Amino acid sequence: MELNWLKPIKMLISDVDGVMTNGQIYLDSNNQWKRIFSTYDGVGLKLLMEKGYQVGIITGGRSDDVKTRMEFLGVHHFYDGASDKLPCYLDILKKTGLQDHEIVYIGDEIYDVPILERVGIGVTVPNAMEEAKQKAKYTTRVAGGDGAVREICNWILKNGYYSRKS
Repeated sequence: MELNWLKPIKMLISDVDGVMTNGQIYLDSNNQWKRIFSTYDGVGLKLLMEKGYQVGIITGGRSDDVKTRMEFLGVHHFYDGASDKLPCYLDILKKTGLQDHEIVYIGDEIYDVPILERVGIGVTVPNAMEEAKQKAKYTTRVAGGDGAVREICNWILKNGYYSRKS
């Protein structure tokens, strides 16, 4: 990833399924959907927030396990049940006053393409759908669910806007 892309970044927004997880879900004995999250991603998001970066999640799914995980992490902007993610993204811009070029977005599906096309840095994962890969500026080295979000967090923490100030 070119380091100059990271200079204006003040926020990271991510999808969940296929990015923060490996894309697999299962139904537990209580009829609840469950996912397995990478702790590396969670630590990366917390480190970003500690440095002053905004963090957002926009997911098409709606389930308690995702909501509980995002509450635990203290994610600033959380949107679930969003089959059309662009209105959520526009709401984040309105609430934060940030501009497209100040945002990194990580997505892996066709529903992520409209945001991948707009943001300063559109990122995807190796296990993404081809449509997302075509629109992203960068593909992580590790797969979704295996620390892909942490990979991007580390780049931002090392080279980003708030990191250069301290």
